[in-house]
Amino acid sequence: MQVSKRFLDRAKGSLRRYQKVLGSARTRDVNESDTCVIISDFLADVLGYDKYSEVTTEFAIKSTFCDLAVRAAGKLVFLIEVKSVGTDLKDNHLRQAVDYAANEGVEWVLLTNGVTWQAYRVRFEQPISHDLAFSLDLLDPTARANELLERLYLISREGASATAIASYWQRKEATSRYVVAQLLLAPDTIAVVRRQLRQLFPGIKVSEEDIATLLASEVVKREAIEGDRAAAAQKLVRKSARRRERARAASETPAQSAPPVASQLPS
Repeated sequence: MQVSKRFLDRAKGSLRRYQKVLGSARTRDVNESDTCVIISDFLADVLGYDKYSEVTTEFAIKSTFCDLAVRAAGKLVFLIEVKSVGTDLKDNHLRQAVDYAANEGVEWVLLTNGVTWQAYRVRFEQPISHDLAFSLDLLDPTARANELLERLYLISREGASATAIASYWQRKEATSRYVVAQLLLAPDTIAVVRRQLRQLFPGIKVSEEDIATLLASEVVKREAIEGDRAAAAQKLVRKSARRRERARAASETPAQSAPPVASQLPS
């Protein structure tokens, strides 16, 4: 992933400073309000947002509020749910922010206590759901600085302008276990497996149905082929297969020759 030089030049030094600030805040166990102040400054000094025009506190949505909202190029890009620096982040902290995002049509929600940052992609389904895109701990002693910066870039002002987090999510979705499982169970893949088996064991009688059953029951983990995400992956893979079929059929259809033009002979 290409990280903006402008972001790196600003964030490298600022990140080290905020790691000290957050370490001290956690030691003092500062409250949620003070944590929110630190995060607002972090959004400006590290992530590059203008905190006067692009960061909004207590963003109102249908008579309720989320803690912070971030705009880039006039568009609402992140809703942020803030917890105190000493609070362990839990899934139930996210529910209200996801509901806010669904009401506003915002795809991304951040849950943070300043130290830990979690980015979630909202799925506009019925019911509304969400998936963890990434999580990082700014005070993790084993985390490398360049790894932290790569993740922070995804939610930075520069990253928002380049839709970096959307590209990151697309790559992650493309290599998810759900998509790979459906590709393994696709008819084209099963046909290849059957052909390879027959080459390895000449004379073997095995059907594509036998192979599909074996893959689904004994090779692929059940959680990868069951549930909403598996169903979504199946739909995606089948849709792609239909597009390939249509393209193949179109390329194999001979061009219709134009009807002959009648000779214009003088009467």
